[in-house]
Amino acid sequence: MSENKKFKSGFVNIIGNPNVGKSTLLNVLMDEKLVIATHKAQTTRHRIKGILTTDDYQIVFSDTPGILEPAYELQSKMMEYVKEALIDADLILYMVELGEKEPKNKEVFEKIQKLNIPILVLINKIDQGNQERLEKAVEHWHELLPSAEILPISALEKANIEFLKAKIIQLLPEGPLYFPADQLTDKTERFIVNEVVREKILLNYKKEIPYAVEVVTQLFKEGLELIQIETDIYVERDTQKGILIGHKGESLSKVGKEAREDLEKFFDKKIFLKLFVKVKKDWRKKDGDLKRFEY
Repeated sequence: MSENKKFKSGFVNIIGNPNVGKSTLLNVLMDEKLVIATHKAQTTRHRIKGILTTDDYQIVFSDTPGILEPAYELQSKMMEYVKEALIDADLILYMVELGEKEPKNKEVFEKIQKLNIPILVLINKIDQGNQERLEKAVEHWHELLPSAEILPISALEKANIEFLKAKIIQLLPEGPLYFPADQLTDKTERFIVNEVVREKILLNYKKEIPYAVEVVTQLFKEGLELIQIETDIYVERDTQKGILIGHKGESLSKVGKEAREDLEKFFDKKIFLKLFVKVKKDWRKKDGDLKRFEY
């Protein structure tokens, strides 16, 4: 960093309805597969920070759960993460997809409208529409958030991402180094394992199964060449346990194989992964269980 250039840093929080591409955007901005991203709503349950540091700046991105009207206790906890992200942000990336009209939770959107910090409205998935639809979308969101700047992007196709990054850096305040320069996320290795296993369940199972699952890594033992991992997968009912394991354990083996391959890439080491399936009845509705699962 040159002597006359001030170091910039800040918290840039990504907010939006479920399934608009928030996690994909974070991975693209970080140039690292840091958070799980699937085509299913409610893939993100926690608030996950991605830390991007250079000699000139540190951007602390936050991926947040999709905005919704909570139907049970787990979703209420997820909405608390969204509300927290509105309080500590230096900059909000409010993400919508082309053609989207309504925020899923009026209370949260009203809080966004009253914010006194820079907001960038990102109209995502522009590769799926035409110029006329885009112009209508820009007009629509300009009416709802008149003080915000509106940027069309495609997170998946990486369209306008470098321009977005430059705009974020421009809007960052001067500030300190909040995290060590080599730190990529605020989450632990065990959390990364939990999320990778959960992603494979989201991709391999249909209907209710992925939403009834919670993943907890009990053992993470790192050697010079091998990491030993033992992970529990909790479901709400015995029938779900049977479906998850599958005929002769084939379904669970597939999840384990896919998770292990991803984890070996992430940690750059051989992985020995053991998965166990357990039942914890109606855990999504019980405050005590949610606290134990760190919500």
